Amino acid sequence: MSYRCFYRAFVVLIITSTLFTAQGRSESPSDEVVDSLVTTEWLSRHLDDQDLVVLDCTVFIELDEQGRMRPVNGRANYEKGHIPSAGFADLLGELSDVDGPRRYALPTPENLCTAMGTLGVGDNARVVLYDGSNSAWASRVWWMLRWIGFDRAAVLDGGLRAWTAEGRPLSTEPADEPSRKISPLLRPALVADRDEVFASISDDNVSLIDAMPGPHFQGKMVLYDRPGHIPGAINIPVTDLLDESGRFRPHDELAALCGDDHESRAIIYCGGGIAASANAFVITRLGFTNVAVYMASLQEWAADPANPLVVEKE
Repeated sequence: MSYRCFYRAFVVLIITSTLFTAQGRSESPSDEVVDSLVTTEWLSRHLDDQDLVVLDCTVFIELDEQGRMRPVNGRANYEKGHIPSAGFADLLGELSDVDGPRRYALPTPENLCTAMGTLGVGDNARVVLYDGSNSAWASRVWWMLRWIGFDRAAVLDGGLRAWTAEGRPLSTEPADEPSRKISPLLRPALVADRDEVFASISDDNVSLIDAMPGPHFQGKMVLYDRPGHIPGAINIPVTDLLDESGRFRPHDELAALCGDDHESRAIIYCGGGIAASANAFVITRLGFTNVAVYMASLQEWAADPANPLVVEKE
């Protein structure tokens, strides 16, 4: 696979159980528990549920003339055709701090709750997230929702690619969801900052996971200010989580890939906290209980020479 394909194949996902009801047209919570990864068949059956909110989270990544990654807003693609009833969750707009120092910077919890409420997400809603880029962007929104204490969300396995491959319908109609309210219950431990990552280098009780492509991890290619990986990190490229169809690999294969140290602290990073969110989604579903995403990731880390990076020797 070429270096370009690694990042056009952004990945994800699989994680904890969330409260998804298989029942009808009520906005009241259900006692039925459905997986946080749902199939196209499941979504097709439940599209008419009044408490179900579907969100398209698509962002595309292009490489500029210097080989650097450039995000492209997925709204135009959404307007050409999306899963019926889906709204558009703009990770380059209201779901980010656009005035922050880096791309995809987290908004405040209050601003995130407001933005999600405008999209129709309330305390009793159920949410299905998808994108057109192998679920990493959908996973990012899934992780952000968990960060503010919302657990009634799932990722669509295979995303828009799987939906269209099966000949399922698309719509050009905009979403028509009423505004709702989320009552936040912040989980700060789900997000790691630079200082925690730096301290983890010398902490054997913390595992660092690099979700970047293998060549970048090894230092053979440069996508940010400097190549290489944070000392002590292991490499689980986000692309390794998916099969050829863009769906997540079977549970046993993912478990073999990610290990079984479910209790220790795991901090996952990538370039900007997107691919890392897909890895976090997967290992949370595998039963890891103390997982964080370093949201600023290599955008921040590689820009400061005081932060060490390891380049593997030939």
